[in-house]
Amino acid sequence: MYVRDAKNREEVWLLDRIEELGLDDTAFRSRDYVVAIDEVSNEKAGFGRIRIHRPDDGDPVCELTSIGVLEAWRDQGVGAHVVERLVDYASDQGFERVYALTSEGPYLARFGFESIDVDSLPAVLQSRLEAKRDGVDPDAKPLRVAVDDFTVPDRLRDAFKAASKEEAAGDDETDPEEFGIDPETATYKYET
Repeated sequence: MYVRDAKNREEVWLLDRIEELGLDDTAFRSRDYVVAIDEVSNEKAGFGRIRIHRPDDGDPVCELTSIGVLEAWRDQGVGAHVVERLVDYASDQGFERVYALTSEGPYLARFGFESIDVDSLPAVLQSRLEAKRDGVDPDAKPLRVAVDDFTVPDRLRDAFKAASKEEAAGDDETDPEEFGIDPETATYKYET
């Protein structure tokens, strides 16, 4: 399992997953995303975005947003490593702190994110929080972490190294009988 930058050709996949998970796609740009990939099956397991806000009247602000992990890959450290990559990118761009506006505060708290008052948010994020609450995340709360204080627990690092897609319970194959086909007497167009 590894995390890499999203590629332009993954734009449709990202938009579909964002819609499925009910995440924020405001000002979508695939180049702002990272994607977690299973190195054995080459399947995509999760993703997230760094969004830089550049207000006219203040310093740039970094927000992490649209972080999602596909259900079969959850609880295996995938989200932790997506968030870690995003925080690393923020640090590389000179940001000392990173913000998130989400109702998933307890999840991010594992990595050092702390809840803050709305009044403590930069003005550009105050209006962004309002928009999120009116749209995709009515319970969104502001969170912040200093990039130097961000940590990934060892348990999640180990889980990420061994992550694998959990097969859904039951048989995924559909039997011909479910479609009213008798396999004993049916003929097929390309049968030889």
